[in-house]
Amino acid sequence: MLVSMWEEPMLTTVSINTGVKYSNDHRRRILAVACGAHALHDGFTDLIYVLLPTWQAEFGLSYAALASLRMLFAGAMAGLQVPASSLAVRLGGPLLLAIGTALVGGAYVTISLTHAGFLLLLVALLVGGAGAATQHPIGSSLVATAYERHGARGPLGTYNFAGDLGKMALPAATALLMAALTWRTAIGIIGAIGLCAAAAILLLLPRNVSISLRHDEQSPSVAIPATAPRQRYAFPLLLAIGVLDSGTRMGFLAFLPFVLRAKGAETPTIGLALSLIFAGGAAGKLACGWLGARLGVLRTVILTELGTAIGIMALAPLPLAAALACLPLIGIALNGTSSVLYGTVPELVSPDHRQHAFGLFYTGTIGGGAIAPVLYGFAGDAFGPTHAILIVAMVCVLTLPLAWALRPSLSAKP
Repeated sequence: MLVSMWEEPMLTTVSINTGVKYSNDHRRRILAVACGAHALHDGFTDLIYVLLPTWQAEFGLSYAALASLRMLFAGAMAGLQVPASSLAVRLGGPLLLAIGTALVGGAYVTISLTHAGFLLLLVALLVGGAGAATQHPIGSSLVATAYERHGARGPLGTYNFAGDLGKMALPAATALLMAALTWRTAIGIIGAIGLCAAAAILLLLPRNVSISLRHDEQSPSVAIPATAPRQRYAFPLLLAIGVLDSGTRMGFLAFLPFVLRAKGAETPTIGLALSLIFAGGAAGKLACGWLGARLGVLRTVILTELGTAIGIMALAPLPLAAALACLPLIGIALNGTSSVLYGTVPELVSPDHRQHAFGLFYTGTIGGGAIAPVLYGFAGDAFGPTHAILIVAMVCVLTLPLAWALRPSLSAKP
């Protein structure tokens, strides 16, 4: 099924009008706004983990129902990224990015209303996920085009790292606010920041930035060359590894607050714990990119996936202080695999299909990360959160035979 997807004769990609000349000031402004939007959107996405225990107490939800809340947000974000790119052609990238940011901020403001019940919570999360779908395709395209003539690799690295900073800062800030205020007031303040950020995007981004679609009718019908038949299933295997890895990450994060609460952690401590694991994740992206270039993809994936499984299993019996100390190390392994997998996509498909491959890879991994917590949620309802994360660790090990099956295709590369 995945292989047949490469047999489409026409490919739709997204690019930004490169006829615009950017001054140094414009480039720096675009990078700053894109980084700020990335940090804010990633922070909005992951502060849901801080809120899950509160929502469980507020609405009397099971673990599966809680995971469904996260799936609503992540599922909308995953499924609407490609449509958001198309809509940006008509509305303009800066305007659509501002609208998306306003939708996410407005969703949290709506949830903060005193009369907001469970049904309104569902609708708000769905709308917020739709708004969050605008950030990645538009922000990365804006940065890539602004620095196209000056080398975009460094600015894109800065842009990606900004998302990790948001994951560290916003959940921790929300947890601290929740310790001093009611949870609704706290997320109302955070949502208002998103609305202000939407206005700032419109004011700061240049008006002459535009996005256009092109149809590449000359691209080959098959991404993998006929001279390398053993690579026919290389990309589907890589995608399968990515889906399992993303499911492991999101499943673990969904249950981590409950595991820590069972160890005696309060809400500020849970916010600190998430910041620790996201800080480790940011370091993991850098470290594992370096390791992948030196040890090879196969060895690095095996190392990080084994490290993730062992770290999760070790976390379960540890007391709170020791568990907190382990979280940065778990974060390195938990998040490091994704950077290696993402960097391997160009090696397994032809240049004409890389845009399509990246889009499919992002959609698959984000979608897998949205669905997996719901499945693990049933295990949490049946066995409790601690046993649920042990099941997450066991499923993580399934990536190892898939990585081994990918070995011939990787060894075929020069």
